[in-house]
Amino acid sequence: MRLGALEAGGTKMVCAIGNEKGEIFERISVKTETPEKTMKELIRYFKDKDIEALGIGCFGPIDLNRDSETYGYITTTPKLAWVNYNIVGAFQEALNVPVGFDTDVNGSALGEATWGITKGLNSSMYITIGTGVGAGVITNGKLLHGMLHPEGGHLLLSKHPKDSFEGTCPYHKTCLEGLAAGPAIEARWGKGGAELVNQPEVWELEAYYIAQAIVDYIMVLSPQRIILGGGVMHQEHLMPMIREEVSRQLGGYIKTKELSDLEHYLVLPSLNDNQGIMGALKLAWDEHQMLMKG
Repeated sequence: MRLGALEAGGTKMVCAIGNEKGEIFERISVKTETPEKTMKELIRYFKDKDIEALGIGCFGPIDLNRDSETYGYITTTPKLAWVNYNIVGAFQEALNVPVGFDTDVNGSALGEATWGITKGLNSSMYITIGTGVGAGVITNGKLLHGMLHPEGGHLLLSKHPKDSFEGTCPYHKTCLEGLAAGPAIEARWGKGGAELVNQPEVWELEAYYIAQAIVDYIMVLSPQRIILGGGVMHQEHLMPMIREEVSRQLGGYIKTKELSDLEHYLVLPSLNDNQGIMGALKLAWDEHQMLMKG
């Protein structure tokens, strides 16, 4: 089956054609500008591809409540041109195919759970730490939705005793995103992460905050494995520091076989940066199957 996939990010939109096996046949990347400009390009790409369904992993917040009048909308995003934009409706009208919809990071979590390093697990998490921070959660074998969707990047944290930085999040200041995302690194130290590789104090602080969030996720969600992705995690020396700090902050309180082997519990993505697109293909397939079953 030919399926369309869209990884809709705040900076770029990645479009692809693939199938229900997660195979990707082709892809393009389009700069994220206004809906008026960007959507024309996206629809033009998919229009003649003979797809039977489309899956979208989208920046948010988004409305995932199928009973809501604004289901399928991008809602209170900082990308002001996209606020209250009906992205699902626009594609349904233009393409006349089923459209599966979720957050971009839930899409990555789904891709890894279907074909990657969390396949076969009942519960898992995908955390992306880059320009922003997001968390996708699989629980009882399904993507976690509730009142909205997980906004794990905005988990409130306790400041490190030696950190005087106020945080960059305009809503919470000292949430995980405000203290540890890429822009927070640059605002605190005056340089981007790539220029700070050899300054251990930078990464000690990163490990402290990321580990603190992970410990909170473990206590509340009890995932069987956690994946850490995003640009900040491209620093190869950071993961061992995070594992060590998670162990320290857990303090021996929880003893499971998973936590006794943090090298296999806290891991990097396994799908060569295709997890988001592959997750969108799965969203498309699932939506198609749901509608076929009535």
